[in-house]
Amino acid sequence: MDTATHIAMGVALSALATQDPAMAGPFAATATTLVGGSLIPDSDTVLKLKNNATYITHHRGITHSIPFTLFWPLLIALLVYIFFKNIDVTHIWLWAQLAVFLHVFVDIFNSYGTQALRPISTKWIQLSVINTFDPIIFAIWCIGIMIWVMGVHPYAVFFPIVALLVVYYIIRFRMQALIKEQALRQIQNDHKPVKIFVAPTIRFMEWRVAIQTEAHDYVGRSFGKNVVFSDKTKRQPSLSEELLNYVKDDKNVKTFLNFSSIYRWQTTTLDDNTTEVRLIDLRYLRKDHYSFVAIVHLNQHNQIDHSYIGWVFSEDKLQKKLFAN
Repeated sequence: MDTATHIAMGVALSALATQDPAMAGPFAATATTLVGGSLIPDSDTVLKLKNNATYITHHRGITHSIPFTLFWPLLIALLVYIFFKNIDVTHIWLWAQLAVFLHVFVDIFNSYGTQALRPISTKWIQLSVINTFDPIIFAIWCIGIMIWVMGVHPYAVFFPIVALLVVYYIIRFRMQALIKEQALRQIQNDHKPVKIFVAPTIRFMEWRVAIQTEAHDYVGRSFGKNVVFSDKTKRQPSLSEELLNYVKDDKNVKTFLNFSSIYRWQTTTLDDNTTEVRLIDLRYLRKDHYSFVAIVHLNQHNQIDHSYIGWVFSEDKLQKKLFAN
């Protein structure tokens, strides 16, 4: 989820925590515990200052893993204990644990996902039923907070909200399943599907759709029950083993292959005999442009001159970032 929604969830948890007699101390300590716990797994965002490969590799990775899901609450409990004396540190730790767990849990429902099972598994868990920012979910939390501030008991406000959100998530799973069925029906005359991806946008009735068959890549969007494929591309053969050996150890390529769940290769020989290898994530087509790519330029000696990974929304900007990198 986005930062604003995580904050709203932290405030809602703070309201519930005020009903715990052991949390009857300063509300500042309670809010610090719950809002801090709702935000701290995303502290890895600072890695974006280094480079995109490092950020994409680690964001929602180790900081959302099992060890860190257990470590963050201990750190918060220690800090709150240092700055707020005469508090029940055990309850601070338990409430912080709940906040951190919920942060990691809700993040698995969008298409970015998390490595929540690390170190047991490094697989990205991407259920892709909730957009990173869902205006309906955010509005529900904000309305609940306003009602609580007006004096309504937090149990009467937030327990029904949790039940409502459970129903909302079930609806989103059902919508995703129906869109998958419709999309597959529309390409049933093509070869056997290899991969299918369906994920929401910020609009409730609009979803992103990508399907790979043995022959083609289909990418488009659904509007209600209507699926429109705006890009149909013949599948290129996989990279030759020789060319793959030249690029597979590049940090940007390794990051892309680890992160992307549905993509295609594209190789082009440029005018100066440079070989361009481009990996295109099919999940992010917007206005006829794939915004998330990894790109490598190999010179005549098959050495990497330039490489880049990231979200770029025009070809001109992509080329500028490639050569700047």
